[in-house]
Amino acid sequence: MENLIYLDNAATSFPKPDVMHDMARDFYRENGVNPGRTGCDLALKAEEMIHGTRKLLSDFFNPSLVAAGTPKDPNRMVFTLNATMALNLVINGMVDEVDHVVTTLLEHNSVIRPVNHRVKAGAEATYVAPDAEGYLDPEDIRRAIKANTTLVMLNHGSNVSGVVQDLKAIGAVCKEEGVPLAVDASQTAGVIPIDMAECNVSFLVFTGHKSMFGPPGTGGICVADDAEIKGTIYGGTGVRSAYPYHLDEYPYRLEAGTLNMAGIAGLSAGVSWVIEKGVENIHAHEMKLIGMLQEGFSQIPGVKMYGTMNLKDRVPAMSVTLENYDAADVGAFLDVDHDILTRTGLHCAPLLHEHYGTAPRGTVRFSVGPFNTEEQMIQTIKAVETVQGQRPPEAWVAEAVTDGRKFPERPWDWDIRDGC
Repeated sequence: MENLIYLDNAATSFPKPDVMHDMARDFYRENGVNPGRTGCDLALKAEEMIHGTRKLLSDFFNPSLVAAGTPKDPNRMVFTLNATMALNLVINGMVDEVDHVVTTLLEHNSVIRPVNHRVKAGAEATYVAPDAEGYLDPEDIRRAIKANTTLVMLNHGSNVSGVVQDLKAIGAVCKEEGVPLAVDASQTAGVIPIDMAECNVSFLVFTGHKSMFGPPGTGGICVADDAEIKGTIYGGTGVRSAYPYHLDEYPYRLEAGTLNMAGIAGLSAGVSWVIEKGVENIHAHEMKLIGMLQEGFSQIPGVKMYGTMNLKDRVPAMSVTLENYDAADVGAFLDVDHDILTRTGLHCAPLLHEHYGTAPRGTVRFSVGPFNTEEQMIQTIKAVETVQGQRPPEAWVAEAVTDGRKFPERPWDWDIRDGC
């Protein structure tokens, strides 16, 4: 572990701040009761923590409303187990069988698959393509909107290339066209400042285990005060139990069952840590490291980088391929020979890899976090240079065949699973 260089923060941040571990463990150990289901002191304290985290996140995503003295309703901060669950709630709650949804080729399968299931049920979908650098033209979004469009579903930051879209410009288009904007902020929440009110975002979806530095099993939807969405999940709330239908008020409209209290406590500590350190400060450090990787990789013949090289509108993730190498082989060499952990494959974003021409095997993704160092970037550049300078695996196979030897199957060939 001491020698490990972890460059898979786009999948999940690691390590996490100690305060997150301490808060999740200690709060649950001392207050491990069901919140909102009884009037005992422990339950009230648990509910107080959960409501406080709702307010913390609502304010975090709406700084302009806080500054104006009109903070949004924290009860519209809905907790889920992850961004995937949250995106399903948004898409299924906004797109009926006769509706049309606008989305993009940049999306994660957490959007693509629920949209495709809506299309299978009778809905329509338009996938807008980015330009050569990975950016969307807001006017392309406008041109894709139809009379029956009920949702624009947008990936804010690509988990493949790191490209960040102009949320304010796209939000302005959606406001002018009268269509709600839903944003998948899985890669941007906690990385760059987001203001829902300024960008006219109706639904902001986030995950807790990436750059919010919470534990796995946490995420949510921040619903704008003027947004309307139908609930598609029903069950217990601990409130008005005699009522035969699921409650319509927030947060219960989109929540059911017992919440992940230990996870929410850890998420609260993780977000507080981000606020204390400063989103801009964390981002500046991470982008400096990505800039080092870009500069170093650009000097290695046969290394190709995808998406923009601009460091301004980016999150700290980048994808590369090495000439004559399968991405999975590169990842295995970096892991086994150099203790560098990356992510290879399609990264659950198959449409973007098709757009880049890197399907079906994908790329090698490097994604840094606040605990990475400049020395680690130098080691990573040297490691990639070493791998690229070796004879590729295809040459080994050809040599074995020529010599009449049976070349053993590479143990990592089966593993082309994609990280988020």
